[in-house]
Amino acid sequence: MPQLVVVTRDGSERTVEGEAGLSVMEVIRDAGFDELLALCGGCCSCATCHVHVDPAFADKLPAMSEDENDLLDSSDHRDETSRLSCQLTFGADLDGLRITIAAED
Repeated sequence: MPQLVVVTRDGSERTVEGEAGLSVMEVIRDAGFDELLALCGGCCSCATCHVHVDPAFADKLPAMSEDENDLLDSSDHRDETSRLSCQLTFGADLDGLRITIAAED
């Protein structure tokens, strides 16, 4: 199974395995990280699954939709590595992906 490296808000890091085809948000949630609220359940309507993605994986990610871009604009913690984890499908191509859970707005 592909692995995802998750860095929490306090800087602790843990590597978890994720099922291919799930969203990165689902992998994080299923691994028991409670910092990632994902209030809308992955519908791209709340931005509470905001993460910062390792720039080394930027070219492996799908293009950002207009909805995702608009939601991220509402965050004070957005930067060039920001993505909504519900919009990223996890799989072998993202094995070893390192994400940091964004600060809460």
